[in-house]
Amino acid sequence: MMPGPRFVTLPEIRREAKRRLSREAWNFGAGGAETETTLKRNRRALDRLAIRQDILVDVREIDLRTTLLGVPLSAPIAVAPMGGLVLFHPEGDVEMARGAGLADTLVFLSGATGWPVEAVAAASTGPKMFQLYHMGDRAWVGDLLARVEAAGYLAVCLTVDVQVYGRRERDILARFNPREAMSKAPNPRPPDPSYPARLTWSDVDWLRKATNLPVGLKGVMTPQDARRAVEAGVELVWVSNHGGRQLDHTQATIDALPPIVDAVGGRAEIVIDGGFARGTDVLKGLARGATVVALARAALWGLAADGAAGVARALEIVRDELRTTMALSGQTCAARLEPELVFRVD
Repeated sequence: MMPGPRFVTLPEIRREAKRRLSREAWNFGAGGAETETTLKRNRRALDRLAIRQDILVDVREIDLRTTLLGVPLSAPIAVAPMGGLVLFHPEGDVEMARGAGLADTLVFLSGATGWPVEAVAAASTGPKMFQLYHMGDRAWVGDLLARVEAAGYLAVCLTVDVQVYGRRERDILARFNPREAMSKAPNPRPPDPSYPARLTWSDVDWLRKATNLPVGLKGVMTPQDARRAVEAGVELVWVSNHGGRQLDHTQATIDALPPIVDAVGGRAEIVIDGGFARGTDVLKGLARGATVVALARAALWGLAADGAAGVARALEIVRDELRTTMALSGQTCAARLEPELVFRVD
């Protein structure tokens, strides 16, 4: 008999990651800003949503396929961009991309990568997009965008919620500087880390002209900003509070999502992250209007637990959970989930 998979549940992967990591690396990955209210609120808001259960539906065939910006995806799941991956595996972003490829899952490479964008692209066998931190001068960013485009990334998404670096007290209390630890990665020239960032809407206009790729904004939390983004020609609106790692005491992303969907009105596609960790969470994000749900920590713990194989296994489990949840709730197509499928309970 062939041996079964090394990991069979997501909590098992998380426990193995915690066992392997230093306390500083674990806290860097698991923690949030200040009181971690936003971090906890993301989870509580998802848990308050119940799933409607429809019966007597033929669910022998479950279709998870969707598209994002015209890119076919085998499931409405992505790996969110994460910086500092060298703290979790010696090959960091390269190994994460390799694992996402093994699971045929879209991966977003962080602009805070410790590896050249070309090296990560070469390791990825699946679809890949790029998340940009616009911290350097425009000449540097323009050169980076040209490399991103040439390497085969399919979109660029500008992060807009890091005007200053959030006060992550787990790191502060431990006197741990993750940026110093990240210097072990081979990236030859990281972006200028100067703060406060000078980003304005004029930079969005510049970015659209500086690349031929579709442009998204990551860190949108209000319908007003979502509306302005689509009016500026942005094609992807990413609802995100940076996993609770930037502004503390802000809204949970799943609660911010419905009015943003209404404001966008189908003029752009929507990605969401923020506390999404299980297949049930993914279903809730899709039902509330997201095109794709991005996972961060689930993939991160897979990376720490077993490299690319751990990433792939974590993503496979989430996908299986989503398929099971859809079947048990009487749903057969992930791209056609409706808002009425989920409702708030106290």
